[in-house]
Amino acid sequence: MRCIALLAVGAVLAACGQSAGSGGASGTKEQLRVGVIYLDSQGFYAGVKKGIETAAAQDSQLKLLGNNAQGDAAKESSFMSTLVASNVDAIITSAVSATASTPAIAAASKAGIPVVCYNTCINDADAKKYVWGYVLSDPYVFGKKLGEQAGKYFTSQKIDKPKIAILNCDFVEVCKERKRGFKDGLAESVPGAQYVADQEGAVVDKATPVAENIITANPELDAFYAVAGGGTLAGIKAVTTRSRVGKTVVFGSDMTVDIAKALVDGSILKAEIDVPAQTVGKLAYEAARKASSGAKNDSFVIPVDPILYTADDKATNEKWLTEHADGIP
Repeated sequence: MRCIALLAVGAVLAACGQSAGSGGASGTKEQLRVGVIYLDSQGFYAGVKKGIETAAAQDSQLKLLGNNAQGDAAKESSFMSTLVASNVDAIITSAVSATASTPAIAAASKAGIPVVCYNTCINDADAKKYVWGYVLSDPYVFGKKLGEQAGKYFTSQKIDKPKIAILNCDFVEVCKERKRGFKDGLAESVPGAQYVADQEGAVVDKATPVAENIITANPELDAFYAVAGGGTLAGIKAVTTRSRVGKTVVFGSDMTVDIAKALVDGSILKAEIDVPAQTVGKLAYEAARKASSGAKNDSFVIPVDPILYTADDKATNEKWLTEHADGIP
């Protein structure tokens, strides 16, 4: 018998099952213990969690009893300390901050525990020293593809100087790169774009009043660009409550069921760029398992290609909803 325990932010993922192999990636070790830390509780991380569970099911049935860092570097540090003290075999994490998360990740690495980042990580120099691998969709490319699609939309509508408001998540470096990519992608075909606001809007409940106030201050607003999923939903809600349907559109990031439904409707949300969360989870777990065996990583970045969805392609959007009938992206 072999028992696999995934420690998720200080709680234990524990289950036991009959081994399908003779030692697996961990050689003669009878038990593999992997820590998992989620950045927040938004839809993307539910998808990552499912991807991890699905990949880990090949080793054993397991039950997730975890929590998440909720975007708080202090909580993240506490969780990481617990995992290090528990002497887990590997840690999977989406870092809260490129700088504030470094000491905790460095401590794990110095304790001999390989760390795998996904989606977000610490600054490049420290990541190369303390992180085994990084499951990443290039954030600049992610943003650029959406910016190019936004350019096609404005060109088709003969809008050469669109007024755009950004709902950002600049507290993580990935979001800054997404935003830079979007601006560059849009500028290729619509160099006259005007950015009239750029405010934090990552969590839907907090971002909705922000978006509503932006519309009030900019009654001729042509579009929101939401850098994260919470901002996407906030932009859609604000356009609806401020009676701007048909006048202000949204270009969003990170797919969820509600976002897919808005794409099928197509009246507000015109395009969405997404990193398939379950694929990220699967790759992160596989990387952690490989790292725990002492294997070297031939390529630090473990790439994931972003997927662009448009309101014009209803069949694809409806298919996405069918494939994610459980509500998990």
